[in-house]
Amino acid sequence: MADVEDASWTVVIPVKRTAIAKSRLAADYPTHRTDLAVAFAVDTTAAALRTRGVASVVVITDDRVVAREVTGLGARVVPDEPDAGLNPALSHAADLAIRSGHGVAALSADLPALRPDELAAALGACGSARGYVADFAGTGTTLLAAPGGLALDPRFGRNSATAHLVSGARPVTLEGIDSVRRDVDTAADLAAAVVLGVGPRTDAVLATIDVSERIR
Repeated sequence: MADVEDASWTVVIPVKRTAIAKSRLAADYPTHRTDLAVAFAVDTTAAALRTRGVASVVVITDDRVVAREVTGLGARVVPDEPDAGLNPALSHAADLAIRSGHGVAALSADLPALRPDELAAALGACGSARGYVADFAGTGTTLLAAPGGLALDPRFGRNSATAHLVSGARPVTLEGIDSVRRDVDTAADLAAAVVLGVGPRTDAVLATIDVSERIR
């Protein structure tokens, strides 16, 4: 974990059970989809833990493999409660984290190219008000952050970028935070993440994939 004096954020990362995660990768990676889903979560968590300003990382998951892996990295794991969908789970975890006095940031688990310095820049842009980072498509949200004392108020789901904007969150439009925006749902997304440079766990899984199943 980043050893900094000004650590002021708790990053919350929700991870689906990998048996059902990343379904849109199944057609291109039928035998490696689950391994890739785990790798994305591990690389995202590892990068968040190394980010300046991050005091702790909380992973919301009921997946035992992911829980074991991220605990080994130094993240705290909490179950998916109240088991009523993504936004209630994030709100529950944020309520637990906010007691520390830190700001809370919800981060997508599928950012295998995430760079700690870019995440730090995005969080820094949310230093005084709720802010969000839209994905490359411009419709989804990869990061929603609320400084200490503010409710996270997550609105993830279809067209979440618009939903977060309407809720009063400010869009973060910094240059040079491509790795924060590059979530992976499809084979094309993964190819773009590889160009940016994926983390070691994702790279290791890709290295095991037969040439007939590689990125197209």
